[in-house]
Order: sequence, then structure tokens, then C-alpha cells
Amino acid sequence: MSVSTSDKTKPYFPLAGIAKDGYSNETEATATCYCGAIQLAFPVSGPGLAGSFICHCTDCRKITASMFASNFVILDTHLKHLRGRENLTAYGQSATIGSGENMTNYFCSTCGSLMYRVGTKFPGASILRIGTVDDFNLAETALKPRVEQYIQDRVAWLGCAEGVKQVEGMARL
Repeated sequence: MSVSTSDKTKPYFPLAGIAKDGYSNETEATATCYCGAIQLAFPVSGPGLAGSFICHCTDCRKITASMFASNFVILDTHLKHLRGRENLTAYGQSATIGSGENMTNYFCSTCGSLMYRVGTKFPGASILRIGTVDDFNLAETALKPRVEQYIQDRVAWLGCAEGVKQVEGMARL
């Protein structure tokens, strides 16, 4: 289902990636990797949706190959793997993580999309990337970042996000 992007309250599924079976409704939506091999379902409100944030830490910059990451946190009790769990490749380390604790990244082994991160500092929660969400309008509604963290590492040519709480270092969601 695709509609005009002018009404942000309605789902918007533009041509993006190979999968064409993403969905969103009042309670749940999907996130899919670029090739479509992996698809997750998650709640679009609490209690399963624990928060959303922009991160400028050097780790997020490197792992996204971009200047920041836009993320949302889902409690593991509410995260569903609809397909492709066996296609996930995990890589974890603690050397560059701000907390000093291990962070494991789960990538699609076919296309390389980072689907989520799991950290020992955040037990019971997964950090998903807003860019993997199939309904693009959710980035401006239910998943709009509420916090911008590690702002000391934000590039000078990028201003702060309007209406978003600014935090040096790691924010508490």
C-alpha cells in the first residue's frame, strides 16, 4: 500500500529494497533488510517500544558508514522474527563501545543490512535502525527520535534535530 507522503498518519511504502510484504497498523509494523531475507515485527507504541534516538557516537558513525544512526529500542519480549533469523550474522566487541561493555550487531548475511544491536548494558532490549522500517512515515510519527546523544561527536555541518533533547554522552531513554 502506497499513499502520498503529505499525510504522515497513513502508511507510506516507497520503492526501497526487494521485499514488498512489509506492513504497519495501529499496533505493529515491520522492518526488513535490503534484500528481504530478514523481516522483523515490532510494536509501534509502549510498553514494547521503549524509545527512539539519534546517535552520533563514533561507533554508530563507523557501523552505519554515515554521520549518525537513527535508532529505536524494542523490548525483546515484543520483538518478532518473521523470517530469516538463520540468515543473521553476529559480530560483537567492547573495545569501542562507550559503556565499555559488549555490543553485538546482527547483520543480514546476504545483503549486509544491520538489523539490530544488543548490548550487555541493555539486557532484554534490542536497538533497531529506523532506516530498516518498511513504513517510512513511522520515522516521522511513532518512531521520531526523542533524544539526540553523543552530540559532542556530531559533525559541525549538521545542526541539532528540531524539538529533540540534546545529550552529551549516552542518554537514558
